[in-house]
Amino acid sequence: MKGTEHSVNSPQTRRPTLYDVATQAGVSPSLVSLFLKNPERVSAKRRDAVQNAISELGYRPSRAATTLASTRTKSIGLVIDDYRNLWFVDLLRGMESVLSERGYQVTLADSRPGENRIKEATDGLLAMHVDALVIAAESSEAMLERTWVPTVVVGWRNGLPEGADLITNDDDAGGSMATNHLLQLGHRRIGHLSGHDGASRHRRSGYQRAMETSGLEVLTGQAEGTSEEDGYQSASWLLDHYPDITAIFAANDTMALGAFAALKARGLSVPTDVSVIGYDNSPLAKFRYLDLTSIDNRSDLVGADAANRLLARLEEPSLQLEQKLIEPLLVLRSTTANPR
Repeated sequence: MKGTEHSVNSPQTRRPTLYDVATQAGVSPSLVSLFLKNPERVSAKRRDAVQNAISELGYRPSRAATTLASTRTKSIGLVIDDYRNLWFVDLLRGMESVLSERGYQVTLADSRPGENRIKEATDGLLAMHVDALVIAAESSEAMLERTWVPTVVVGWRNGLPEGADLITNDDDAGGSMATNHLLQLGHRRIGHLSGHDGASRHRRSGYQRAMETSGLEVLTGQAEGTSEEDGYQSASWLLDHYPDITAIFAANDTMALGAFAALKARGLSVPTDVSVIGYDNSPLAKFRYLDLTSIDNRSDLVGADAANRLLARLEEPSLQLEQKLIEPLLVLRSTTANPR
């Protein structure tokens, strides 16, 4: 079309605009805008013309401009507790598998431990006018108030903000599943590494129930957090106080890594001397070098369900609150075996 031809070899001197796309496609700028916001409302013929023009021109929509023209930012905030714990990778993947198809992006914030960090991270996302929130961290007292945007908490937490949905792995069942796996292998002296967060509390409950049902002593090493260092300190305490332990169940894969270090420091090997099982089936557990038996908390499904729930609540804010449990899975690898 006249005035819009671009030589393949000549570089563009400016960034293409929405008006360039409209001219190239032979449609109005308002139709291009409608296509960008709601492509299903544009006829197939015109939709193809606009998409071809966008591809030919290398047009990239301005998110800021789209936001100004809409009441939504097409952004979902995700607050995680700690970048060092890789369990959130599958959660994020599950969310994006749903949200990207609807034109949403995920904005990530790391709260790290601390009373004010979670609130600061959440307030930062709300200041960016995210349309909704996913909270994958422990809420502070100040966070228990309503956030005023659709909110889903993923994973068991010690507190739930007012008006938030909950979608979580069934950590009680997972704790029992991990312990019963070790019991079925023949272990009777099974130690457990735990923290103080909501997920750890439920996983510990499952462990205790399985041990008490079998008439066995509960051996718990509890730390403030669930980091690799917490796992090392808790495992060291257990091994010093109960040297006859033949298996360790860690509240997450990161703590299990700390248990490996504590065992190595004492000249013990896994699983020949002590079996180790983690929780989350995070990327860490899947590393060939570690090859850690773990409970899969189905983070990908939790993420996808959380995304679908937020989209539903954005369309219908009056939906009843939901609490949903997702069944965990045992993933067998090389770190658990029969006791000697």
